Amino acid sequence: MNVQELSSKRPDVLVVGAGNAALCSAISAHEQGANVLIIEAAPLDERGGNSFFTGGAFRFAYDGVDDLRGVSAALDEENLENIDFGTYTTDQYFDDMYELTQYRTDPELCEVLVRNSLETAKWFARQGVELRPGLGRQAFKVDGKFKFWGGLALHISGGGPAMMEALYKNAERRGIEIIYDCPAQSLIQEGGRVVGVGARLRGEPVDIRAGAVVLACGGFESNPEMRANYLGQGWDMAKVRGTRFNMGQGLKMALAIGAKPHGNWSGCHSVAWDVNAPPTGDLTVGDQFQKHNYPFGIMVNAKGERYVDEGANFHSHTYAKYGGEILKQPGMFAWQVFDSKVSHLLRSEYRIRRVTKAESDTLEGLAEQLEGVNPKQFLETVRAFNDACRSDVPFNPNILDGRGTSGLQIDKTNWANALDTPPYHAYHVTTGVTFTFGGLKVTPEAEVEDSYSGVVKGLYAAGEMVGGLFFQNYASGTGLMSGATFGRLAGAGAARFAQQAKAA
Repeated sequence: MNVQELSSKRPDVLVVGAGNAALCSAISAHEQGANVLIIEAAPLDERGGNSFFTGGAFRFAYDGVDDLRGVSAALDEENLENIDFGTYTTDQYFDDMYELTQYRTDPELCEVLVRNSLETAKWFARQGVELRPGLGRQAFKVDGKFKFWGGLALHISGGGPAMMEALYKNAERRGIEIIYDCPAQSLIQEGGRVVGVGARLRGEPVDIRAGAVVLACGGFESNPEMRANYLGQGWDMAKVRGTRFNMGQGLKMALAIGAKPHGNWSGCHSVAWDVNAPPTGDLTVGDQFQKHNYPFGIMVNAKGERYVDEGANFHSHTYAKYGGEILKQPGMFAWQVFDSKVSHLLRSEYRIRRVTKAESDTLEGLAEQLEGVNPKQFLETVRAFNDACRSDVPFNPNILDGRGTSGLQIDKTNWANALDTPPYHAYHVTTGVTFTFGGLKVTPEAEVEDSYSGVVKGLYAAGEMVGGLFFQNYASGTGLMSGATFGRLAGAGAARFAQQAKAA
């Protein structure tokens, strides 16, 4: 397609971006009868946005197995007698959202997210995305039975790559066209509403007119200048967990025409990420540079000292803020240290070929291999930790087991096992930014609000561009759910707006 052909198109709904939220917006708009066009900054072989790099956690409320059956046909293949799914009620979801954001989450948007989550999960599955029980990720086998914890009963089978493949196939079946190598640059307004987007198609400027526009092109995590400006000193040096194309342009475009900024612009989702991972995400590795099983070991910095309570909560409630804690450490790195008692609990990302790892049959030998770490202080830290571990409380990875330490400057609250069983192994990590929390203020219908009053007519937003949901921390699986939930709303709302504008 050339510039002339693209400029001649007049879709009802123009979606900017081609990740989870964007595809959900496009599919939802098409369900409402709209003609839909997607433009994407990345080339075809790098499509998928941050969604490609997700592990596939998908957080939604459910009252029991019957609700899960409505989302996953794969439950019929499982021996349910050996699986305790428990519940994750809307009240539990609300509790997590408010506790993890220190009660700062936007109550109106949080209400939309939580109360629509089960129906969104069912809709998502109907679009061809397969969800399966997250055995071994969110449930460990204890006494022959799996017990789920943390509210994440179902994961997307195959993670981000499989999810995006299913959504792309869905869009293709619907005849939704995606134009790649076409980054949006500005919004076009006429008559008090948004009527299109100024973009570049393979470097050439082009204006694309539409009945309504959905912005679903991510935050500013890929932009080091914006990270330093908003997140603070040192964040420009962090690695990027996902796509290199989330440069914040969608946010800039919206703010330039008076959209209202909202949420935690100085906060982001960041994780422990292999120290030798590339600067931005590698499509061949996906999310496997992450290292999330630190609750079963200890983490030490360059001084050889622990710096956080590794067992404060399940990793799904702490991993998105503990990545940022690594950035505060000397040299911006840490080592995660385990012994063989917990090796079987570590997820697949600890066993990939491209992993920065040290291993030894002695703690002294391990200390000498921990690059950048004070070996003497490391050994003192381990000895003090081992002496402080309780032995009267059984270890149970499926619950907050209360097996902690006592008397340390930073005590470990749960899952405290003495490091005493060789071989010992450690993993070198730094900070990997996933996505930024600051975004645009939207209505419960995903309409972008104006800075002073009302809404920006004809403009909708979804995914990372929705601000106000997350502050300083984040519950695993909420991002994909937010993208799908507000994507559905944005697409449907944009389709209705376009149809009404056309009729008028």
